[in-house]
Amino acid sequence: MPQEYIPLKLPLNKELESKQVLKKIVSSNRALAELKGVAQTIPNQSILINALALQEAKDSSEIENIVTTHDELYRADINSSNITNQAKEVKRYKDALYSGFTLIKEQKLLLKKHIVKIQQVLENNEAGIRTQSGTSLKNDKTGEIIYMPPQNHEDIQSLMDNLEEYINTPTLDEFDTLTKMAIIHYQFESIHPFYDGNGRTGRIINILYLILNELLELPILYLSSYIIANKNDYYRLLNEVRTKDNWEEWILYILDGVEVTAKNTINMIKEINALMETTKEKLMQELPKVYSKDLLELLFKHPYTKINFLVDELDITRKTAGVHLRAIEEIGVLQSVKFGRDVYFINQELFKILKTKY
Repeated sequence: MPQEYIPLKLPLNKELESKQVLKKIVSSNRALAELKGVAQTIPNQSILINALALQEAKDSSEIENIVTTHDELYRADINSSNITNQAKEVKRYKDALYSGFTLIKEQKLLLKKHIVKIQQVLENNEAGIRTQSGTSLKNDKTGEIIYMPPQNHEDIQSLMDNLEEYINTPTLDEFDTLTKMAIIHYQFESIHPFYDGNGRTGRIINILYLILNELLELPILYLSSYIIANKNDYYRLLNEVRTKDNWEEWILYILDGVEVTAKNTINMIKEINALMETTKEKLMQELPKVYSKDLLELLFKHPYTKINFLVDELDITRKTAGVHLRAIEEIGVLQSVKFGRDVYFINQELFKILKTKY
């Protein structure tokens, strides 16, 4: 059985930025900067946050085997009653991300209490930081214990206080922000401060740390799809930092994840922008009396829309909203689907973009 592992406190007295790491830092930061710029080209940025946050919620939860379908996921986001517990759990991830995003925009800090709040929203409980010993990580197939994080409550609290200081004090070392993100992610997952939800909370911290350091303005860089595609390496490298002090490969893994994911997200944004433009032209040509800028943006806020959305956001009657949506369906932009008593109008082409695995 593995012994309890207590990570060193931060900052680390190590030289972590090898020539290979420094080279990768340049290309990863370049991709992030391009993503930050491209994100500003979306007319209504809530479109981007909604669409991509839901993608991250699904992918991040999938890492921990909470799998739900895309259509259920989006219906969950617009408060349908006909959804599974898995879809509800994925929606909580999105809500937790928004909660953290709001906190750091207001506070300009990412504190321990914020991380606890994020995990509370995520897990829908108030268990908080572990107080009881006995937590360990096991192999799903064999039941073998593969990692035993700190067990003592005082140790966990002390390590989390230290992590809070490191996150919010840039002068503690001179590493690049992305190197620090890799260190922070390793440290948080090694502390494993909660009974449940550590992986997903840790991935939310990644996004918030980039925003806190102004590398992004919106929570739109999601590493979960990269981690899913490279899941074995993720867990192997986390463990090798603990057992072999193999920091270089771990940092390179995170940097590559940032670069690959940023580039994929740039492509997705460009596709959404192009689709918005062609949809705008189609509506203006074929339904000029129906078209408005606000209506167009509403059709891209979610892949699914409802009559109520138009009533609430465009200040029109239910009858007018229904007529508009049916007219847009007739020209092939939307497709209506009934789930239980609810009728949804699907933006089919947007849905295809968001279903694509980048």
